[in-house]
Amino acid sequence: MSWYRLKARGYDFDTLVGGVAKLFKLPPGVILEPSKKPEQVRARSLVCFWAVTELGLPGTVVGKRLGIVQSAVSKAVERGAGLASEHHFSIEDPGNR
Repeated sequence: MSWYRLKARGYDFDTLVGGVAKLFKLPPGVILEPSKKPEQVRARSLVCFWAVTELGLPGTVVGKRLGIVQSAVSKAVERGAGLASEHHFSIEDPGNR
């Protein structure tokens, strides 16, 4: 789905964080906090992947929201792409799996 359609349907960064939080059974605020805990890293990676590739947000903007640098966002996007592919996650319905 194009990012125009996603935005028209109300998807934004905060909506995305909420959906991923639901998917990983984490409070949304936890995803915004820096952490090396595997579950949080996976959740943040998926947020980065969808924010950049599906919502069209620049890595610098995503990094600023997550408190990481743009190069870390790029690495997270790669991890998130693998997660989405491996588990068949969809941005349109992340919390209902």
